[in-house]
Amino acid sequence: MFLENTLNFNKQTGWIEVVCGSMFSGKTEELIRRIRRAQYANLNVIIFKPKLDTRDKKNTVVSHDGTVIQCETIRKSEEIYKRVKDYKVVGIDEAQFFDDGIVEVCNTLADRGIRLVVAGLDMDYKGVPFKNMANLMATAEYVTKVHAICPKTGGLAQYSYRKTKSKKRILLGKEDEYMPLSRAAYVEKSVKKAKKVSGKKNKD
Repeated sequence: MFLENTLNFNKQTGWIEVVCGSMFSGKTEELIRRIRRAQYANLNVIIFKPKLDTRDKKNTVVSHDGTVIQCETIRKSEEIYKRVKDYKVVGIDEAQFFDDGIVEVCNTLADRGIRLVVAGLDMDYKGVPFKNMANLMATAEYVTKVHAICPKTGGLAQYSYRKTKSKKRILLGKEDEYMPLSRAAYVEKSVKKAKKVSGKKNKD
């Protein structure tokens, strides 16, 4: 389990923590856990989520296990600058949905002495890394990769397999649209899907 950096608190220092993984891996749950620990420590805390994420109420972050915490909803990453004020801890959920500027925003705030807890998908449904998440992981002090459980193999799942036919890279969804899979299960499913598509094209 991740434990906060408690060194040199007489001098305000900032850093970035990234929590990443597939769908249903507990990213948001871990984000909320860390933020609540900061609240228990009487630190000023604020959380942001992208306006693009419309699955839950506007100013709430909700994990898949039903845990809820209040947040601010914003459209662009640069809006964070105007809202952080005197906050010492900043949480950011669904970071992959933000523009690439989120990387500069997080590093600038960390340089100012703010602790950032950032959660998001590391890869899309094709297994391609999200650029902003990859850059955040590269510049963060702490990176935690969490895993779901693969329903096919019972092993650790790191891929977000899309069950629908949509080819949009960004597609909001829950259990009916996505399934967490292990590498072996993801490869098997992907090969079967590719053969099925190829077979339809040949018939046409």
